[in-house]
Amino acid sequence: MTREPLAPDLAVRALEAAPMAVALITAPGTITWANPAYFATTGRAPDLVGSDFHDIPETDGTWSPAIRAAVDAALAAGTSSTFPAVKARYRNDRPGVYLDVDVQALPPGAAGPRQALLVVRDISDRVSALERSTVFHQAFRSSTNAMQLTDARGVMLDVNPAYERIYGYSRAECIGRKPNLVRSRVTPSAVYETMWQGLLDPDRGYWSGELLNRDRKGRERPVLLTITAIRNDHGAITHYLGVAVDLSEQRSWERRAAHADKLASIGQLAAGVAHEINTPLANVQLIAESLRRRSSDPATLARLDTMTEQIEAAARIVRGLLDFARREEPHPVRLDLTEVVRAAVEFLRGKQSADVIVEEEYPPEPVEVLGERGSLTQVVTNLLNNAYEAMQGTGAVRVTVRHRGETAEIEVVDSGPGIPVELLPRIFEPFFTTKPEGQGTGLGLAICHGIVQSHRGTITVRNVPGAGAGFRVTLPLRGPEASAAPGASA
Repeated sequence: MTREPLAPDLAVRALEAAPMAVALITAPGTITWANPAYFATTGRAPDLVGSDFHDIPETDGTWSPAIRAAVDAALAAGTSSTFPAVKARYRNDRPGVYLDVDVQALPPGAAGPRQALLVVRDISDRVSALERSTVFHQAFRSSTNAMQLTDARGVMLDVNPAYERIYGYSRAECIGRKPNLVRSRVTPSAVYETMWQGLLDPDRGYWSGELLNRDRKGRERPVLLTITAIRNDHGAITHYLGVAVDLSEQRSWERRAAHADKLASIGQLAAGVAHEINTPLANVQLIAESLRRRSSDPATLARLDTMTEQIEAAARIVRGLLDFARREEPHPVRLDLTEVVRAAVEFLRGKQSADVIVEEEYPPEPVEVLGERGSLTQVVTNLLNNAYEAMQGTGAVRVTVRHRGETAEIEVVDSGPGIPVELLPRIFEPFFTTKPEGQGTGLGLAICHGIVQSHRGTITVRNVPGAGAGFRVTLPLRGPEASAAPGASA
């Protein structure tokens, strides 16, 4: 069964009513006919019909040089061409008009010149949607917060670079898996139950709260997580978008602030206790000395010697308490940190075991800071003494001074056994010590911590792979007042 061809008038009526823009061009280039959609789409006036397209002055949009050449080729050789997403500027009602343009050569007739159709479709909305999706995808990729997109089953479809950086998993490792990849075992199940209640509630559709996630290395990371259910036009959930703000650094600063407050409170208590102890301690010392002058009995003198030793031990603790409690602002001067450290190393070199090797590394240029020489020497001396004691007389200590950006660093690393991981967070607490009972007051590192803080610096501890404990002191280069100090260099 063969179909009868449409009558010419019926075909014209169909094209007249067609939503797509159509123009008929007859060789050598006359625009013979165009439907209403052509004028609405291109913004051209109906008097264009009857003119030669070669005379159109514009050279962009639907009459760019490439499209003109394609129309000439269709009229001369019967070849057709397609031009997707052509930028046009014919309409001023809204920016960014994009058109798909097809140049369709018509079969040659028995007589008469060749003809071609110019078919134009407005795809501005599609291009705009693509541009928006591109912008959103770039925002997804560029966000500093960890972001993940899952399907309705909760299977990850994509994660951004921040997700990879924070959790340590690559994008390829995440896609196809569920977010419980980073779930922490310490987060209660009730949190996830509440989460799903909020997500599945049509009136809410999101959940936000703080919880712990676990990165690839097994470290717990506190995050502020917000998950949003994405629904289609029918209200069905199609995807979930999760955004996690890493709170690790914030929590670290909060712990430091709390630790500083704790130290300040203990310092006030320590100062009061030390002053209260000093008076009876001095009285006991005077009584012991008086008894020593009156007695010649060897047994009595031996007991008095023991008493004096204990009094001196108590006095050292009191002095440590007072040093720890002293929180006056330092009166800094310009110092070369290398000189301070080198002098402390030389002072202790002859007082320690000859079996301890001290490796020193200093930069060739001065490392200038603003500080109190005596206080900083006390810090270095304390760290070196701790290193010597940790190695029990045999091993190596590496002492390094260096620039790092706008800061100066002192690092002391020993070859001892290191510090148990569970004790690292407490190492700077007053009265806490890893030494055997009776061999330390637990005030040395607390005093160092206070001195470094008063110099607006930081002191940290870690276990160094292949070595023992490593202490790092970081101080502002030339100090915060350097720019205002007399004679300070620009």
